[in-house]
Amino acid sequence: MPKLKPGNLSPTPAEDVPIRKQIEADSDTWCPTDEEWERIKPAVRVGAGRPKAETTKERITIRLSPDVLEKFRASGAGWQTRIDAALRDWLRTHRLG
Repeated sequence: MPKLKPGNLSPTPAEDVPIRKQIEADSDTWCPTDEEWERIKPAVRVGAGRPKAETTKERITIRLSPDVLEKFRASGAGWQTRIDAALRDWLRTHRLG
C-alpha cells in the first residue's frame, strides 16, 4: 500500500481483515501489491492537475455573509476567482489606510 499522509487514519489489523475479504470476494476490485503500486504511481501523478501559475494566490480563511457567499456560489464554477476580481475592483476605487 502507498504511504499515507500524516493525520490519515488506517483501519486496525482486525478491521482490515473483513475489508480485505470483501475485496477478494468482489471480482470487480483489485488491490495492487507494493511492487505494482510503485510501478503505477509515476503514471498516475504525471500531468495531474493544472499547470503551475506564474503568480500563485495565497490561501486564507475569510468570513463572508451567507447571502454574499450564496450569490457567488450560485454563479457557478470560478466563484472564488470572481470574489477576488470583485475585491480588486473595489480596491481600484477605494483607499485603505
